[in-house]
Amino acid sequence: MESAGTPADPRRPATALVTSGPFRLSRNPMYVARTMLYVGLALLANALWALLMLVPLLVVVQYGVVAREERYLARRFGAAYHAYRARVRCWL
Repeated sequence: MESAGTPADPRRPATALVTSGPFRLSRNPMYVARTMLYVGLALLANALWALLMLVPLLVVVQYGVVAREERYLARRFGAAYHAYRARVRCWL
């Protein structure tokens, strides 16, 4: 994202649509990485409760964050984003 000149902070306006690097495999590679980190830490801590909380957490992320970001990107980048969305999965 840095090399494309767009902020990684989702609270700041996007200036470019990044479709290369990890974004060629997932539209949300940062959320995928954080989910993997969460699972790894929960397994290391032997915390079954944390793994059980993962499902509700991912539902909140999908509908509270990702859906809103995708609506914004569709408005901001139009056809280019729709083409990207058609060829790249949301998560994995």
